[in-house]
Amino acid sequence: MKLSYIITDETNPYKNLALEEYLLWRAAENECILYLWQNRHTVVIGINQNAWKECHVKELEEDGGFLVRRMSGGGAVFHDLGNLNFTFLVREEDYDVGRQLDVIVKAVGKLGVKAERSGRNDILADGKKFSGNAFLNSQGHCYHHGTILVDVDMSNLSRYLNVSQPKLQSKGVTSVRSRVINLKELAPDMTLDKLKKALIEAFGEVYGGVPQQLSSESIDREEVERYYQKFSSWEWKFGRKLPFTTELNERFAWGDITLQFSIEGGFVKDAIAYSDSMETAFIQSIGGALTGLRFSSSAIKQKLVETAESVPVDKQIVEDIIGLVERENF
Repeated sequence: MKLSYIITDETNPYKNLALEEYLLWRAAENECILYLWQNRHTVVIGINQNAWKECHVKELEEDGGFLVRRMSGGGAVFHDLGNLNFTFLVREEDYDVGRQLDVIVKAVGKLGVKAERSGRNDILADGKKFSGNAFLNSQGHCYHHGTILVDVDMSNLSRYLNVSQPKLQSKGVTSVRSRVINLKELAPDMTLDKLKKALIEAFGEVYGGVPQQLSSESIDREEVERYYQKFSSWEWKFGRKLPFTTELNERFAWGDITLQFSIEGGFVKDAIAYSDSMETAFIQSIGGALTGLRFSSSAIKQKLVETAESVPVDKQIVEDIIGLVERENF
């Protein structure tokens, strides 16, 4: 397999996500690209999240920060220059989350930190999370990206992120700061430059090859600029804010779900679903599927069942959302 890597000094999050999407479509067959990047003073939310609910937008913007919506699922995270982001970009046939996570574990191990994978999304050290991960598979092109907390200002986590208590309780903790850790607490000599070098070395060792750096001349800047315009647009960052008349929400083992309905004359005039679930396609399809239905539990249940037949999704997610609708009994 061809191993490629790129490290950017850019810290504007819209430009970094634009380059990430460019690399997603650029990755060739039998190639894995490792992209290392940093965002300054940024809250990044998942593709299906409600920006106003997940982030204290006013405080973030007043402090000169950025609100960014990524293409993958999952929850909101805070980035500053004490955090290093990584992205593995491959074709679907070469996508291997376990192998990719092994690169991170091996790299921090080189710098004296014993790490372990926890579930599908997190990497822990000393029982606390230092890396959260999210994933995308689109038209046979995949990426897996995540954070590595090295020396992040933890006070900003609670200042800008509005993490629900049910979500914290499901993790067995009482605050967002209590469940994360900076690697510098465990390895005081760690620096971002040392970590970048260790990641490239571990990338080659895990995959059994010699990573080659991508040249900046090989990147189509006009195409990256088009993606930049998308990620920095108000429409992409905030989406539409529905003037809803009814809202249902609950947290399940797979994530949270909020269903908002605008009802007129007993029918669903408009609908939208918000979630930090990794099953992004089904969540995105819900709003359009429910619009125009009679506002009744039975009609919505039937439409959810039909939608799940055409959009691949974990059966438990569908059952849980249907259960939420049935409990409201409208």
